[in-house]
Formats: sequence, C-alpha cells, structure tokens
Amino acid sequence: MDKIWLIVQREYITRVRKKSFIIMTFVGPLLMSALFVVPIFLMQMSSDEKKIVTVADAGGLFSGKLPQDEKSSIRYIHAPTDLETAKAEFKKSKNSALLYVPPFDLANPTGIKLFGRENLSLTLQTSIERMVNRQVEAARLQKSGIDQQVLDNLKANVDVDTVNLSDEGEKSSNSMVTSGVAYFMAFLIYLFIFLYGVQIMRGVIEEKTSRIVEVIMSSVKPFQLMMGKVIGIAAVGLTQLLLWVALSSIVITGVSAVAGIDTVAASRTQQLETVAQSAGATPKETEDKTAVMYKSAMEGFSNLNLPLIIGSFLFYFLGGYLLYGALFGAIGAAVDNETDTQQFMLPITMPLILTFIVAQSVMIRDPNGPIAYWMSMIPFTSPIAMVIRIPFGGVTAGQLLLSMTLLVFGFVATIWIAARIYRVGILLYGKKVTYKELSRWMFYKG
Repeated sequence: MDKIWLIVQREYITRVRKKSFIIMTFVGPLLMSALFVVPIFLMQMSSDEKKIVTVADAGGLFSGKLPQDEKSSIRYIHAPTDLETAKAEFKKSKNSALLYVPPFDLANPTGIKLFGRENLSLTLQTSIERMVNRQVEAARLQKSGIDQQVLDNLKANVDVDTVNLSDEGEKSSNSMVTSGVAYFMAFLIYLFIFLYGVQIMRGVIEEKTSRIVEVIMSSVKPFQLMMGKVIGIAAVGLTQLLLWVALSSIVITGVSAVAGIDTVAASRTQQLETVAQSAGATPKETEDKTAVMYKSAMEGFSNLNLPLIIGSFLFYFLGGYLLYGALFGAIGAAVDNETDTQQFMLPITMPLILTFIVAQSVMIRDPNGPIAYWMSMIPFTSPIAMVIRIPFGGVTAGQLLLSMTLLVFGFVATIWIAARIYRVGILLYGKKVTYKELSRWMFYKG
C-alpha cells in the first residue's frame, strides 16, 4: 500500500506541476465563462436595436394604423402602397425588411410577401408572420361583428404548477431545471472520463516506449504501478473539476458585475422567453409567462435534493473514472504506440458513448423507465445513467445502493482484468496484440 501511495503522489504532483495543467486550470473557467456571458452580453447589445420593417399595405389590412409595441424589437413604418415604388425606397434605406400586403380575400389571404436584403433571420420572419396572423384574425372578427376584447377575455393562459408528493411533504418541481441539471452532470462525467482516461493510456505508453517502466518495475509490482497511476490521475481530474467550478463561478460573477450584466435575468429572458413566444404569445403575455416560468424554475431548483445529487455525482464521477481508467491503462500496456490503440478503444468506450446518446433521447424523457433503470445498474453505463435519474427523484434507496454496489464490484473486476493484461503487456515490445492474445494474458501464471 505504501508503494501505491508513493506512485499516487508521484503522478499527482508531476501532473499538477505541468504547465498544461496550470494553463488549462485557469483558461478553462475563462472559456466556460465566455460561453455563458458573451452570448448574454451580445444579446443585450442587439436587443437595444430595433429592427425597422416597412409595410406597403395595398390591401388595407392595417387600416392605416400599424401595430407598435415598445417592448417589441421590431418597429413598423409606412411605405408607398405601390410595390415597385416601395422596393425602390427599401433598397435606398437601411431597413431590415419590406412587408407587402396586396388586395386579398379575407377568407383566403394570399399573395403577402416579405422582402429582405439577404436571407431573413428565423426570429424576424416568425415575429412578422405572427403579427400578420393576428391582424387577419382581428379583421375577420370585426367583419363578423365579434368584439376583440370579448374574445381576448375568453382566452385562457393557464400555468400548471407541478408538485412532487413525497414522504417529506409537497415540493415544487420543474422538469426543465431537472433535465438541465441531469444533462450537465452526465456531460461532465462523459467529458472527464475520456479526457483523463486518455491521459492514463498515453502515460503508460510513454513509460513503456521510453523503457522507464523497466526501472520502475524493479521496485514495484505491475498491479501497484497501475493502481497508483489510475488513482493519481483521478485525483488530478477531481482537483481540476473542483477548481473549474469554483473559478468559473468567481469569473462569471466578476465579469457580470463589471459589465453590468444580470446573468440570471438575462438567461431567463434568453431561454424562457423563447418558450413563451413559441406558443404565439403577445409581448405582454410573453413577459408575464416568462416571469411565471422563471419563478417556477427557481422554486424547482431550490427544492432539488442537492446533497444527494452532489454526493452521488462525486461517487459516480470517481467510480466511472476508475473503472474506465483501468481499462485505458490496460490498453496502453498492450500497445507500443497510440495508433495501435484504435482497435481496442471503440469496444471499451462504446457503452459510455451509447449511454450518453440514449440519455438525450430516452432517459431524460422517461428517467424511471426500464431502459433507464437497467442502464443505471450496469457498471459500464451507470455513471451516466444514474446521475441522470437521480435529479428526477424516482430512484429509491435500494436502487441507488444496488447500483453503487455493482459499480464497485465492476471496478474491482475491471481492475483484476486490467492488471492481468498490464503485468504482461507492460514489458512486451514490438508485437501486434490481438484480442485472442489479450485473453491468454489474463490466465498466465505469475
């Protein structure tokens, strides 16, 4: 055990002192913060600029009064009703688009055209189409003798509060927040297993090809060397993850304060407002719905079982890494260069890739279904599958304990298999290894 601990210390200290580790520890949070803050900053800059749309209302749809809303990002102005004249003036101007409304049958409105200098953005096109539809509806109602105000009062805009019934009592929930937390944790585990698993493989290959391992093997056993390397690099990965989380929070808060960006409110506007507008809501309805959705999201997040989520994440982060890290180490010991690793990488990483793909299409939709359940029990898939299920609250204590136990046993079995391969392959040079050869190594005596 003392020798394993010495190897762990060597791997940890050597790697945290590397320039690449130090640079990525500080650059990583900056990049992550930029991905979060810059889009919000650009959105706020662009939101202050109203897009001007000229309207050639030859059909009299707007009756001389164009729709205007101070909270809308679009301002409508009149243009000559003659299409050719309107086109000529539009080309001379810097306006965003030209809307032409020809004389049309109110029962079958056709021929309405929207001109732009280039391809119009989907947001602008959708907003104009929605405005035209509302105007046509208003004209039909007026022709039918129905008061628009009466119809508006009949419309329902109901927000359904979702509540979890548990032994602890009733708690508000929000599926959007829960899915976001689940997906984010799964992505981190997926990323770090690949990132630091490959580091183990490359480190083993480097020591093997440089013959340094021959000197090391005179003092320690192959199993001790592999275990020390896997645990040491796991500690490096966990250290960098915690530093990234802490530094990213500091950078985002600092940049937001200096730039005057309310990241919470901005992200609320950017994400939730899009959902509300997609339902065809007016700007006022969108604002009200966004506020309600934001309140619901905050309540849903505050009612998540954060201690359980964080604790489970750390367990599956380390458990998944140790399981796959041992396999990556075995691959590194079996080959002489990184090119030869390709034939072994895909079968080993396929369960991880498959789980991440299935998580996006199946498990988030049905986190307690049979597919999600069984994938959360299999050691090769549980690190991602279980962290997706836990935020939704459908995992019982028995299921969690069984999954963790199976992951531990899976790690032990993987370590045994990897150690058998490692002890033979680490001193083997110049030979192309096959799967049949690897199976024989596991049963060599000594």
